[in-house]
Amino acid sequence: MNRSESDLAGIGNKTEATAPSRTVGFTAMSIIIFFVAYWMSSQSSISSSVNSQMNSAESLPGFNKQAWLLPDDALLGFVEIPAGEFTMGSNPALDRMAYENERWSNLQRQGSVQLSSFYINRYEVTIAQFRQFVEDTGIAIDPAALQGDPSTPVSSITWPQAIAYTQWLEGKMRNSPQTPAPLMASLEAGAKISLPTEAEWEKAARTDDGRTFPWGSQPTSEFANFAGEGKRSVGFYACASCAFGLSDMAGNVWEMTRSPLQPYPYDAEDDDENLAEDALWVMRGGSYADTINNIRSAVRGGVDPGVRNNTIGFRVVISPH
Repeated sequence: MNRSESDLAGIGNKTEATAPSRTVGFTAMSIIIFFVAYWMSSQSSISSSVNSQMNSAESLPGFNKQAWLLPDDALLGFVEIPAGEFTMGSNPALDRMAYENERWSNLQRQGSVQLSSFYINRYEVTIAQFRQFVEDTGIAIDPAALQGDPSTPVSSITWPQAIAYTQWLEGKMRNSPQTPAPLMASLEAGAKISLPTEAEWEKAARTDDGRTFPWGSQPTSEFANFAGEGKRSVGFYACASCAFGLSDMAGNVWEMTRSPLQPYPYDAEDDDENLAEDALWVMRGGSYADTINNIRSAVRGGVDPGVRNNTIGFRVVISPH
C-alpha cells in the first residue's frame, strides 16, 4: 500500500473507531455553516470594496476615462524616445554596485546599442487600466491583481497576461478616434504595442549619458519608491530630472520586458514574444521591496512567465518590431 492509500485508510479506521454522537454531529454542522456564511460574507465585502474602488477609478484625476484610463494628455501618456545610440550595461569603475550579469562581454564592460525611435508610457500600467481589459475580455486572473488603490501599478499578473493586455490595447487604439494622430501614424507604419525590449527599457531609463539611476548618478530616496512596504500611486514621486520625464523607472514594481534573460551582448534578434513557455524574461527597475542597488537602471532580473508576484508589473511601448 502506498503512502496516500495508507493515510486514507488511517482516516477511515479512526472514523469507524470513534463514531460521533448526533449532538456532536449537529454541533459540527452548525460550525461549518457558520464559517461558510462568514466566508461568503467576507468575499462579498471584498468584491464590493474592489468594485467601489474601480468605479471611482472611472473619474480618476489625470486619467482619461474615454481612452482606456490612459493618462489624460495629448499623447495619452506616451513619450517619444528618439532614435540613436546609447551605452548599455555597467562599468564598475563608475558604478560600484554593478553586478556581473551587467557586463557586456569578457573583453568589455559596456556596449553600444542603436535603436529606432519608439514611444513608452510615462507610467506603469495601473490597476484601473488593467481592470478595463479584464472586464472587456473576461480573462481569468488572480483576484488580488484588482485589489488596492486603482492608481497603483497592477501586479500579481503573469507575463502572458501582460502581453495579452498590450495586444488588447493595440486593438483598441487602432480602431478608435481617441488615438492621437502621431501614435496612429506609428501604428499604421507597422509599430506594435507591447512590452519594451530590455534595450528600449534601459535607454528610456538612462538616456544616452549612461547615468546610473533615472535621475543621475547619485543614490537618493527622493525620487523612487524602494526599501518600503508597498506600492505607491504611479507618478507619486515627482522627478523633473528623470530621463525623458518618466515616472517609477526605479522602484515601485519590477517591469517585465519582452527580452529573454541571457548573457550579454544584447542582440535584438533574440527578442521574441513567442519563445518557449519555459523561457525566463528580463524584468527591470526593481520594486518597493528592493534596496538601492536593485533599482539602478542597468539591473537585470529574470521572471518565469507563470509567476504572479505583488512586486512585479509592467509598462507598455509602441515600437517597431
